[in-house]
Amino acid sequence: MQTITAVQEQKSIGSIQFLPVNLFASVMGISGLSLAWREASKLFGTSTVIADIIGIIAIVIFIALSIGYISKWALYPQKVKAEFMHPIVGNFFGTITIAILLLSSVIGIYSQISGQVIWIIGAVLALALCFVFVARLLNGNHEPLNKVPASLVPVVGTLDISVAGGTMPFPWAHEFNLFSLAIGGTVALVYFTLILSRLIHHAPMPAGLTPSMIIMIAPFEVGFLGYTNFEKGIDQFASILFYFGLFLFTVLFFKVFKKSIPFGASWWGVSFPIAALSNAALKYAMFVDSWLLIAISAIILALLSIVVFVLFIRTMKVLFNGSLLKG
Repeated sequence: MQTITAVQEQKSIGSIQFLPVNLFASVMGISGLSLAWREASKLFGTSTVIADIIGIIAIVIFIALSIGYISKWALYPQKVKAEFMHPIVGNFFGTITIAILLLSSVIGIYSQISGQVIWIIGAVLALALCFVFVARLLNGNHEPLNKVPASLVPVVGTLDISVAGGTMPFPWAHEFNLFSLAIGGTVALVYFTLILSRLIHHAPMPAGLTPSMIIMIAPFEVGFLGYTNFEKGIDQFASILFYFGLFLFTVLFFKVFKKSIPFGASWWGVSFPIAALSNAALKYAMFVDSWLLIAISAIILALLSIVVFVLFIRTMKVLFNGSLLKG
């Protein structure tokens, strides 16, 4: 009876072998939402309990996804290898390292030592992954159509090192953060150019990849957060990063948020760039103290909250109706 029940459950929910790695983007988006609401408590005086609850949800989801994906790795290693070597899907392994880095900030609020340990793990993994993908890029013979916005994910991970590590007390942290900013900023510029060329000169991306276009704002807003954390202030260069990211988001918003684009796990790709924009807008609004920027930061935070809530509900729906983990 137990065996029959297990088979029935597998048929109804699906198989772990089809667990997509890009679901880790959900942890990034939810963690970013938690950090945004914590930043909002400084600007709007909202309760930090909101950030606490969202942060706990992010931690629980990361643990569940980690158990699931490690199980997939153990049971179906060829599936994981195929994903990692795929020219497009492989980029989403960067969501794991970025999720770890963001969780180090979420957890560090309650335990500095735990946050520091998690940050070190995330930073090492992010740099290692960036090394692998840059080395892979220089192998040559790449198909231009495969240079999609998701290609930025492993690169943005190195920028997130300084976002989460701006307050690290280690004597080597300053140079390490500068090192990560140098790598992330330069490589992101190269990738951004390749992606723009692909979008301009080739056919539009498939509908399933269209939501990932929002990722193109990530280098600018994550770069803003990392740079300002490193500099301990906001200068004109930081302002340029913020404003261009905001402009690009406005352009891409109308291209991405369409009813004609079907829902899938790839939609979580919109959450963490908007979360980065929200955190950047809140931080910049506090610096400039302008009613217009304060209003913009409130609108973006509201949008982020709605997007994450809708994505979470729709993901639960496709999980339990068997569509998410189906081959």
